[in-house]
Amino acid sequence: MTRLSSESCEACRIDAPKLSDAEITDLLNDIDDWDLITEPVKQLKKEFNFRPKINIQKGILLHRQIDTFTDAHPTVRLSTKRLHENYGHYSGVIVDILYDHFLAKNWDHYSDIPLDKYIAKFYDLLEEHFEILPIRIQKMMPYMIEQNWLLSYTSIEGIGKILDQMNRRTNNQSKMNLAVLELTTYYKEFEEEFTLFFKDLKKYSKNKIIELKRL
Repeated sequence: MTRLSSESCEACRIDAPKLSDAEITDLLNDIDDWDLITEPVKQLKKEFNFRPKINIQKGILLHRQIDTFTDAHPTVRLSTKRLHENYGHYSGVIVDILYDHFLAKNWDHYSDIPLDKYIAKFYDLLEEHFEILPIRIQKMMPYMIEQNWLLSYTSIEGIGKILDQMNRRTNNQSKMNLAVLELTTYYKEFEEEFTLFFKDLKKYSKNKIIELKRL
């Protein structure tokens, strides 16, 4: 595939040949939604709808607001406190992963779309937009899909593997791989806390989505 950076724009040269009226008419017949403007000089005009970009921006805003809400939620702090003695400032990261487990495990309580189909659609979107993904995600994506990391969140064994991966990313300093012990020991408590938190999060997110739609 030819890279755009190696190409040149002939029409951008000051001495570029001008199209005749007949050539312009032929070209306009071949392209959709372009208009010819004659003043002050002849040029083509096309209006783009950037609504998808705006929606992405709103999605990022919602994500950040959810992060802030989550970090300040008293139930989340209760879960984090249970881990803090052994894992320090990594406790919040571990709780995020444990809560993801309970979301995946109880997915049918929150969505009409089966989890495996939802994940497959997400993987399709990653592959569809591969070129705009950060390099780190591009490198990680084949392993994520092949090993189906997201579906592995449904099991304790899968969470153990995720925690082990996260621990290795900290050069084994976090010891997050050992948090499976706390998960199994306090499984009921963590699940009850997640359920209480997620009920509040759904309500909060619904209100924030309404606010963002007004922007």
